[in-house]
Amino acid sequence: MRFFLKLTAAAVLASALTGQALANDAIKIGVTPGAHEEVMEEVVKVAATKGLDIELVSFSDYVIPNQALDDGDLDANSFQHVPYLDNQIKDRGYELSVVGYNILTPMGIYSNKIKSLDDLAEGAEVGIPNDPTNGGRALLVLQSHGLIKVDPAAGLVVSPLDIIENPKNISFVELDAAQLPRSLDDLDASAINTNYALEAGLNPIKDSIAIEGNDSPYANVIVTQTARKDEPWVKTLVEAYHDDAVRKFIETKYEGSVLPVFKLPE
Repeated sequence: MRFFLKLTAAAVLASALTGQALANDAIKIGVTPGAHEEVMEEVVKVAATKGLDIELVSFSDYVIPNQALDDGDLDANSFQHVPYLDNQIKDRGYELSVVGYNILTPMGIYSNKIKSLDDLAEGAEVGIPNDPTNGGRALLVLQSHGLIKVDPAAGLVVSPLDIIENPKNISFVELDAAQLPRSLDDLDASAINTNYALEAGLNPIKDSIAIEGNDSPYANVIVTQTARKDEPWVKTLVEAYHDDAVRKFIETKYEGSVLPVFKLPE
């Protein structure tokens, strides 16, 4: 795992004195491997033309990037959807805010053993992420394809305990999201986030046996500390991400498996 780098004392002092990142200081942005890192590499190029220097810091999990941001070791991050952020804020007390939307990476269901969810046998084992929001997201995808039914009172953050109908008596195996691609030889199917699917050489459009719909509430976001969300560099960062060159890159490279969602928070 590549952990975050501490800001130097000089950089911290300079930022404190100016109230914003200086033009000659690199903004540190946390990303996860796959689409988030690849797209942000294109954003770096656009941002440079606007006078904003960006340093990317890659993380192999979903927990550390928000901690690093809240601690001030990052200036922003780009790896998560709003339900996950909301859950992190609730559980950990982070003071973080959405400053812009970026992409939707539809969650897919994959299998090395079956070609359709209809082929799942009685008592099949299905892998889902072990964090509350992505695990719930996986269950909602399965519900949308008629495999199970969950208690609507649970909202977006659902768990296997919220399943009220499970006609095939499926067993849900909760694993770290990054480990799910490697589970496909052992389990009957697994729900895999697109960034980890792409990293494992899986194409969500071609290789999944079921995929999340375009009406998903899980669009991803750019996040900063709440106290810094109105600093000038933040606007420049979001404008660079929402640039037409970045949109073209997303549409060309991912061919629909990653979708641009370029809008500001309401």
